[in-house]
Amino acid sequence: MEKYELVKDIGSGNFGVARLMRNKETKELVAMKYIERGHRARYFFQQLISGVCYCHSMQICHRDLKLENTLLDGSPAPRLKICDFGYSKSSLLHSRPKSTVGTPAYIAPEVLSRREYDGKLADVWSCGVTLYVMLVGAYPFEDPQDPKNFRKTINRIMAVQYKIPDYVHISQDCKHLLSRIFVPNPLKRIKIKEIKSHPWFLKNLPRELTEAAQAMYYERENPSFSLQCVEDIMKIVEEAKVELYGWP
Repeated sequence: MEKYELVKDIGSGNFGVARLMRNKETKELVAMKYIERGHRARYFFQQLISGVCYCHSMQICHRDLKLENTLLDGSPAPRLKICDFGYSKSSLLHSRPKSTVGTPAYIAPEVLSRREYDGKLADVWSCGVTLYVMLVGAYPFEDPQDPKNFRKTINRIMAVQYKIPDYVHISQDCKHLLSRIFVPNPLKRIKIKEIKSHPWFLKNLPRELTEAAQAMYYERENPSFSLQCVEDIMKIVEEAKVELYGWP
């Protein structure tokens, strides 16, 4: 689609927009229909954020979030599961992350700095890349003309150089959310809690993913979940290590 340029919109409907496009090389005019991609992407993004939020509440940062590390079950409305916690880190068991791990196209700028960083905020960036890939079908920071050039990708990540292609029709709310995620300073980047209250995220939010429904679910499935905090559990684990191995 990069070989076409937009001439004008020629019509729109409930599910997409028709556009007159021109081939950049042959100058041939063609009419193309663009389907709004946001609905399906949002459905999976809502589940991804819900899962990441739970991990963070357990003081776990994943550090390698990407499409390849998600699974879908076979139900009519597929449920998304996060997998492969090989690079994950617990703020209760480990020091703050500082190693450069993860998949290059999904890595946040601060992870490339080789200094300590907040793994939770780096996860937010990776969630943004995942959303972009679902919407566009390409990585946001790869050079379209030289996608295999790793150095160019890194430079574009550090400069937060990305754009939504003309042929991708997404809402202004969605664009705004991406702009709040792709912020180089992690302290100014949108937090998971803020994502969950963003207008684009809340649209058509499945009932089971609402705050009230999830709270009821955990109380029902885990009657004693609020009686013991994560810190107490980790303390018990550490004490068990001492008893079993003789070392903390």
